[in-house]
Order: sequence, then C-alpha cells, then structure tokens
Amino acid sequence: MKVDRRSFLGLGLGAVAGFSVSPVLLKLTDDSSIWTQNWPWTPVPVDGEVSYENSVCSLCPGSCGISVRKIDDRPVKIEGLDEYPINNGGACLHGISGLQYLYDPARVKSPLKKNGDKFEEISWDDAISVIAGKLNDIRTAGSPEKFVCIADKDRGSVPELFKRFLKTFGSSNFYTMPGFESYLKLTAEAMHGKGMTIGFDLENSDFVLSFGAGIIEGWGSPVSCFKANASRKEREAKLYQIEPRLSNTAAGADKWLPIKPGTEADLALGICSFILKHNLYAATAAVRFKGGLNKFAAQLQNDYSLSKTSEITGIKESEIEEIATLFAKAKMPIAVFGKGKGDASQSLKEFIAVQTLNCLMDNINKKGGVFIQPVKTYLEFPEETLDDVAKEGNEKPRLGQYVHDLFEKINTSSQPVVDTLFVYQSNPCYALHDTKTIKQAVGKIPFVVSFSSFLDETAKEADIILPVHTFIERLEDVPSGAGLSKTVVGLSKPVVKPVFNTKLPGDILLLLAKALDGTVAENFAWESYDECLETVAKNIWDSLFQDGYAILEEGVPEESVEVNVAFLTGNPSSIQATGDGELMLIPIDNMRLPSAAPAASPFSIKTVSDEVLKGRDTVVEINPKTAKGLKNYDYVALTTPVGTAKVMIHLNEGIMPGVVGMVKGLGHSFDNKYVSNKGVNINELIGPVIEPGSGLDAAFGVKAKISKA
Repeated sequence: MKVDRRSFLGLGLGAVAGFSVSPVLLKLTDDSSIWTQNWPWTPVPVDGEVSYENSVCSLCPGSCGISVRKIDDRPVKIEGLDEYPINNGGACLHGISGLQYLYDPARVKSPLKKNGDKFEEISWDDAISVIAGKLNDIRTAGSPEKFVCIADKDRGSVPELFKRFLKTFGSSNFYTMPGFESYLKLTAEAMHGKGMTIGFDLENSDFVLSFGAGIIEGWGSPVSCFKANASRKEREAKLYQIEPRLSNTAAGADKWLPIKPGTEADLALGICSFILKHNLYAATAAVRFKGGLNKFAAQLQNDYSLSKTSEITGIKESEIEEIATLFAKAKMPIAVFGKGKGDASQSLKEFIAVQTLNCLMDNINKKGGVFIQPVKTYLEFPEETLDDVAKEGNEKPRLGQYVHDLFEKINTSSQPVVDTLFVYQSNPCYALHDTKTIKQAVGKIPFVVSFSSFLDETAKEADIILPVHTFIERLEDVPSGAGLSKTVVGLSKPVVKPVFNTKLPGDILLLLAKALDGTVAENFAWESYDECLETVAKNIWDSLFQDGYAILEEGVPEESVEVNVAFLTGNPSSIQATGDGELMLIPIDNMRLPSAAPAASPFSIKTVSDEVLKGRDTVVEINPKTAKGLKNYDYVALTTPVGTAKVMIHLNEGIMPGVVGMVKGLGHSFDNKYVSNKGVNINELIGPVIEPGSGLDAAFGVKAKISKA
C-alpha cells in the first residue's frame, strides 16, 4: 500500500485519534520519505542482535509505558508497552519518535557558560564550582529567599529534591509551570478539601459532556483518552463537545455545540440551574453540598435562566435544555473541563462550574464518574535539618502565588528580587503569555542556571546550562497525573548509555549540595541519585523494579466527599479578553505540536498539515463570513494589544464567525533547522488576564484585528 502525504496526515483525525494507537501504523513503512526518520544527524544502526527493554515515557504528563527495540544495544524503535496500566500498548507520535530527541541538533552536549553573547564549554567541576560560589554569596549576604526554582511539575523524586534543596538553602520560592495536574488540585482543594485531586473515568462513562477538553488533542493522559474515545461507539456512549471551533474531538463527537469563547463557565452554570429547577439532580447529591442546595439554586435561577444563558453563550435555549436533560438522565454521565490539552491558561470559575455538574449527578468515586482522591504520597524523605539562615529565609513570604506573579514582581520592582534562578525542564520564555515581558524579567536576574537537555528559548537566556539526560537515558520515578482515575508510578530506566557529557538532575543536585556552605550538604547524604531513589521509594521499590510500575491505593470513600461551591457565591464575573479588535484570537491545541518543553521532534513537525503550517508560515483559521474578501492562504497582518504577526489564513466553516484560531507549539527560535523558525508563537500575541479570586492567568484569547499584508 502506498500512502501519500495527505493520506498520512489524515490518518486518525477522527474519533479514534490517530495512527498513534492503531495497527495501521505498521502499514506506513512503505512511505520512506516520512517514516524512515533517516535525518542526516541520526545514526543508522547495522544489523545485529535484537533485544527489547521496557521503560516509561516522560515527554508529557501521559506517562505511558514503552518498549524500546534495540539492535546491538542501540535503540532503534519505541513502541507502547503491552499491559501497562495507563496505555496498554498504545503510544502517541511523540513517544514513537522519542529517539530523535537523543540526537537532536539542539541538544546541549556538555556544560556551557555564557561568555558575552556566546556559550563556551566548561567542565562539570567548573560549572558546579561557579554555581556553588554564587549560591554561597547569597547565603553570606543573608538573602537565601532570593534563590528561586521553576520546574515542570511538583511530583516525583526529582522535583522533591529541588524543593528540598531550596528549603535547606533557605527559600520557599519553588514554582511550577501551569499544568492540568495543578489545576485539578486547585479545583479539588476549592471544592473538596486540601490535599485532594480529581480523576475522570472516561472509559466507563456513557455520556461525556466536554467543555472544550481536547480528548483526542492531547488532553489529560493522551493515549488513555484515545483508547477511551475509540471504544465509545462500542459502549454506545455519547460525547457532546462544547467549543468555538470544530476540532478533531468535536468532529468525532455525537454533537458539537459552538459557544462564544470564554463563556463555558456560564453555560455550565446555566445547565446546573436547569437541573436544579426541574429536580433532575440525584437525590443523594443534596447532602454533599456544604450549606445545602437551596441558596445556591436560588442564585442560579436569578443569574442563569435559560434566556440569560442563551444570550451570554450564543447557544439556543432548546439546546441547553436538551444537554441538561440528556446529561441528567444518563446512567453514568461525566462532565470534563480544561480547554484543549488543559495545560494552558484556565479559569477556576469554569472548573468549579463544570465540576458542580458532576456533583449534582452524584457520580463521585463511581465507575464512569469522577474520582475525588488524595494526592498520593509514595516518597519518604528524611526530615530536613535547617540552620539559622535557612530558617529565617523560609519564614519570609513567597515572591508570588504563581509563576506569572513571580515574573510580574521581577519586572515591576525597582530593586532586584531574585538573585539566582534555577530552571528545570521548563521553558517559560516560550510557554508563558507575553513572551517579551517574560524574557525581560529573566534578563533582570543576575544569575540563571538551566537544567536542560536542549538549547531552548529559556536556556539561551541562562548564564550556565547543565545538560541532563533525555528520558531514555535516565533512571527516574514517573508518577501519572493529568486526570486519571488511578495513580500509577512508573520507573523510567536507562535503555542506552548517555550519548553526550550529561548527568542525571538528581546527581547534579547532590554535587551542588556537597559544594555549599552550611547544613545543606547534610540533607543530601546519598552517594548517588540511584541510591536516593531506592531509599525514598522503598515502599513501592520492589514493584517498581520488578514490574516497572506500582499502582497506589484507591481514593477516599464515596460517602466522605463534601462539595463546597463558595467560590461561585456572588456570581464572579467571567474573564473578558483584552483589546479593542473586532475579532477574537484563540489558541488551538494540536496533538502533533507540544506547547511546552520539550519542543516537537522533526518527525512530528513533518506530520503537521498545510492548514496549520505552510512552508515556514503559520496558517490561522477564519470563517468565510469573517474573511471579507480574503482568499485561502492570503497573507494578513494579525494585530493584538501585545504584538503583530504576519500569517496566512485558511477559510474554515468549522470555526465560529468573528473568531480566529491559531495553533500553539510553533515559532521556536533556538538553533534547530528542523523545528525552529517555523510559524509564530501565539504567546507573543496574548497577554495574561488574571482571574479575581483565584489569581490564575485565565486569558482564553485576545481581541485582534487583521489587515491585508
């Protein structure tokens, strides 16, 4: 079978989400121009003995089990691992192309130190010495709280080691990049109590009401969602998709409901109002609601009648009534939130409003429902020993609640508030809104250290780069996240010896700790990260080492879950987009393009459609009714309050009039000719909009104008 490029790109864009979990993948081997991955910088192995090693992919929060095929001890192919409890043999295109990251041209091959505008190689000993010297100066000056770390996540042994390093040094300023897992925790804490998170049992639900969740665009744990969606027809389950454009998820849904961008929370509350007014909620639900349902119901009746909800959202009253009735009468309904992949700017009001629908149906901790469960702690670190400097530093207030608060404070303060910044496996200079101001803030920090495998946008701003192993070169625990109904901890194993002069991040921290003054070193007494991991994960180590994963205990009993909707009291306003343009620019999540670190592989870039990236130009979606005489692939200048970009347009009736859609994950500027300088980074055009009450950056889009270029 010969598969041309158009056929290849079209595979899996319907309900089953792609070749990434389909046997049709094997048929693609005919198309050598795409599938062989014979990029000029990738070594081609000779024939030899074939072996397989199992590991866990950590390229995204999906945390899938993988099987790596090797020839003469050289890895040549990655596949999904059969019977792994998250993906059961499936793999996404990023996982299967993961070997390209091993030899990526943008990899940092040894420690680098900035000299003027250029980097020069230095030894590990010199790098550790320079960093330790800077940190010792901060402690000597009595300002350890000016030491800050930004990481990709806060769970797992490596993030815990970074937190431990900061705490024993004297700083509480550990931050994570925005992520779906953190949003789930925030929502659970607001509604159900501290230390909780939320998981969704999509694979057993018979009615999924999705408020923009890109179930086959990378939402949650992608492969797990692919599989749940693929079995939907067989289970006779329904999917209703609510979002402003006909995404792949919407195209495969039973019904697509176009909604005015930014009004998803209002629709959810309107559905809640209808359910309460007509007594369609579960009889057992009322006892869960703190303070009862009567006052909440009365507020919703006043603020979210059918007519008001329809006017706000643009969805017909009859459709709102239909959704509410079908959802309430389903046996195992579930409402899911988190626009796109769920990891970008989000609104707590929207999350709580959607989660309230689940609570009204009382589908808590039930098959096919939503699971409220404690954030599982499986690591046991010894208690820290703090000296006086550390104690005093930890008592000082944090520099901000979220990472965007940190950067705003840096930019608005007349005095330096951060002396040293560690950045671990994250790329804020690319992934946060208004990248110009983020780079400005990073530029104000006297000393920046990047723990990165790649010379990305943030690493380029660093003074020292400490290269870390890629995911197939490292040993590390990989806890699942992103909304699964069960918690799985996998063990990523090194299936190949390090290709370059890189190290495990845990080992780097051990070296730094031992080079510092004070009591920091006492808290890092392990000889190696391997020893540390086995020690702190001793409760599950046997399962991790023998089986490659451990499934942690199930969540809290159903009857103990309470519901608090206090955040919605007083009907907080929904977020409004900034600007005065006549159009609304919204970001689009694309499964083929990661929107955070690491950047896309050359293979995944190759699979992007011409309707997303044509040559080196970003293509934006616009409804023909909005185009005003423009034709397909015309160039236009797209202008927002933050910036202007030259883009091409694609006329698409699958996006609402007045809305412009731009894909995230393009516009990288680091040195990689296969990935960089292709398209525009949408974060250069959207600025943050802070939600009152939560402090979240909830900018769902921005007002924009277009003009013929």
